Amino acid sequence: MVAVRIPVVLRTLTGDEGVVESSGATVGELIADIDARHPGFAERLIDDSGLRRYINIYVGSDDIRFGGGLDTVVADGQTVLILPASSGGMFLP
Repeated sequence: MVAVRIPVVLRTLTGDEGVVESSGATVGELIADIDARHPGFAERLIDDSGLRRYINIYVGSDDIRFGGGLDTVVADGQTVLILPASSGGMFLP
């Protein structure tokens, strides 16, 4: 099993669970497993082209965008972190 940490903005889809145990050999399989139990979860993370631009997913400390993407391999006992991108700041002329 893999622990998937769910950000606050997606917890309404997981019954307010902050960590969801999931099984699968890849990040994509983990997301599909969670979606099977919590319908609508996957569509908030993935679109037709893959991982949505504003979603970051880490396996351990590795950003999957710089590795295998949704095909990134996960091992039992690892932690996966889903983190929505944030923006903002101040523009100084």
